[in-house]
Amino acid sequence: MDAAHGADQLPSAPGKPNVPRNEAFFGVHFDLHPNAADTALGRDVTEEAVRDFLRRARPDFVQYDCVGVPGYTGYATKVGWPAPGIVKDSLAVWRKVTREEGVALLIHYCVLWNAAAVAHHPDWAAVNAQGQGEKEILSVFSPFAERLLIPHLKEAATRYDLDGAWMDADAWIARLDYSPAALAEWKRQTGREAAPKSRRDPHWQEWKMFQRREFEKYLSRYVDALHAHSPKFQIGCNWMYSLLSGVWPVGSRVDYLTGDYSQHDSTDEARAEARYFSGNGKPWDLLAWGFNRSGLKDATQLKQEAAATITQGGGWGIYYVPTRSGQISPEITALAGEAADFCRARQKLCFRSTPVPQVALLQSAETYWDRADATAFHQADCALETKGALHALLELHYSVDVRTEHQLLPQLGEYPVVVVAEAYKLADAFRKSLLDYVEAGGALVLVGGDCARLFEPMLGVQWEEKAQKSGFLVTGGQSVALGGDWWKITPTTAKTIGYRYATADAKSGREPAATIVARGKGRIAAIYGPVSAAYRQNHHPATSQLLAAVMREAFPEPAVQIDGLGSVDVALRRTCDGRLSVHILNLSKIQRGDQFLKLAPLPAVGPFTVRLRMAGKPAAVRWEPDGGQIDWTWEDPVLRAAVPGLEIHGALVVE
Repeated sequence: MDAAHGADQLPSAPGKPNVPRNEAFFGVHFDLHPNAADTALGRDVTEEAVRDFLRRARPDFVQYDCVGVPGYTGYATKVGWPAPGIVKDSLAVWRKVTREEGVALLIHYCVLWNAAAVAHHPDWAAVNAQGQGEKEILSVFSPFAERLLIPHLKEAATRYDLDGAWMDADAWIARLDYSPAALAEWKRQTGREAAPKSRRDPHWQEWKMFQRREFEKYLSRYVDALHAHSPKFQIGCNWMYSLLSGVWPVGSRVDYLTGDYSQHDSTDEARAEARYFSGNGKPWDLLAWGFNRSGLKDATQLKQEAAATITQGGGWGIYYVPTRSGQISPEITALAGEAADFCRARQKLCFRSTPVPQVALLQSAETYWDRADATAFHQADCALETKGALHALLELHYSVDVRTEHQLLPQLGEYPVVVVAEAYKLADAFRKSLLDYVEAGGALVLVGGDCARLFEPMLGVQWEEKAQKSGFLVTGGQSVALGGDWWKITPTTAKTIGYRYATADAKSGREPAATIVARGKGRIAAIYGPVSAAYRQNHHPATSQLLAAVMREAFPEPAVQIDGLGSVDVALRRTCDGRLSVHILNLSKIQRGDQFLKLAPLPAVGPFTVRLRMAGKPAAVRWEPDGGQIDWTWEDPVLRAAVPGLEIHGALVVE
């Protein structure tokens, strides 16, 4: 079907049943961002090529481009603005073959970042604090959703019998909006004529929360409208309800949570976001970019990124860019196929697994929303300290879940230890819940001076002043200079765990850096300076060793311990059929930033011993996904299992 003769609806034909998007484990995403300069869209898309790709990669879903940042569609829409260079209807070909192969088909749709919509309707644009209209960003207070977005999605859903849409450039691009419609709604709700423009102005926090609530109302309008139009049409909003975009509780009827993480800090982003998404109570997945600045990522890197995601129970996919004419290279097909084989071998082991509570790492929503000033939602810098603490805890081989207040409260008593990393603001009720948790036997670890200060009367120390010179940490013959403000304290009833030094010489003058004190049946430990932020910046072992000393005191008997192994992540989980499993991910080499872009070869690690505390002797112990038998012994209450080695990912499964 060519662009000039597109029917309103494709002829329906029987096909294989597909997996709904919110039940999918593995998928592939393609986007092209059609634009005014395109001349060959769809020219090289053939049924044979699509079928070859699908049969090799075996995805549960494909997401193909519909609307990109320029705002043009890749098909002959009657609602929006079709790109002028459409040669063949790519979506029609993909729909025909995906239906025959039993693969769900969704569209990629850039929402608020839509240059064509703003060009045609300047009054729909968001407005900044200086009164200037955005050149490409739409306002959620405008009639855009009702006049363009919803009709456009309905048209595409009907014409191509689509299974859903992956909505991009929406939550993470939404602006703090000063458009006339936004100001009118602000006045209606608050009675105030003017809106604050910076945190120096009164009602700044209220203004930001108003913008966030209004975004979710807009999101709900189009999600609900499409569900009413087509019950099978499933919608995810890229990065909404994520760690990246503000730990906001799920308040709309999106069908799944999703995000495409950084092409350069990929595995680290997956390590954090997967551990947060897993606590939201919704189906979720992460998409890896299949390329970075140097070109296509190799299969080893893709597998490492996949493992960082699927070990937390979610789905995973890869994002690729075809040629402008829609051709998918044989190399992309081969890489996607190899990554798919790796994931499918682990699907029963990983998908929809659940955590066995060990360490809960708090990302404080109160602190996040207080700090986040730049956009309505997306504020990556607000989670850096949490990620620093996460990296240190994982590299110390703890099994960690990242949670915010509303996620943690219902499960608080299940976690042996809770770590709060550099949160300077907590609600009084939540702070009381943490203290009640300690009184009942829990362990609370506070990282950062301002965080510790929130619990000042309970720490068993006398507060003096912030140190003028941060000094050094010195551990095991290694030293690192400290940054940021460190509080000077004198222990009274607390025990000192670690020290900071005036120089890199451990014989120089020292001050307490960390303490622990008993409270009720539990204990509270505190580190009086910003080690989480420091570790995120330099990953220095002297910094992590201070946290290690604190964790040994606060959590002396973790369920899992690894002997003889360095750079691995550990996750204690239960498979969807209830089997206890210890997942291990090889991170002996990892891409961080854009200076070290190639991962392979990834050195294998091992042999090593896994020690697992259990309630009773296991009936069987295997190394999955191979199903291989390994040597193990039982000495109540500890299982010791000898693992000969690890390439990328494997799990000890206990029955």
